[in-house]
Amino acid sequence: MLMQSYGKVTLKLAALMDARGITRNRLARLVNTRYEVVDKWYKGHVEKLDLDVLARVCFVLGCSVQDLLEYTET
Repeated sequence: MLMQSYGKVTLKLAALMDARGITRNRLARLVNTRYEVVDKWYKGHVEKLDLDVLARVCFVLGCSVQDLLEYTET
C-alpha cells in the first residue's frame, strides 16, 4: 500500500507568545483553559484542535488563525 503525503500543519503559538512576552500560565488564565492545554499547544504536541480554544486564543492575542497555523507540503 502506498502512503500519500498530505503535508504538515505546524502550530506557531510559541513564537507568537514569545514575541509578545506572554507566558503559558498567563495565556491559560486569559483563555480560561488549563495550563496543560496551552503547554501542549506551545510545544506543538496537539493531535486534534479544539476550535473553541483556537477562537479564544485568537481573540486574546488579537491574531488570526493563519497567524497560529502553517501548512507546508512535504
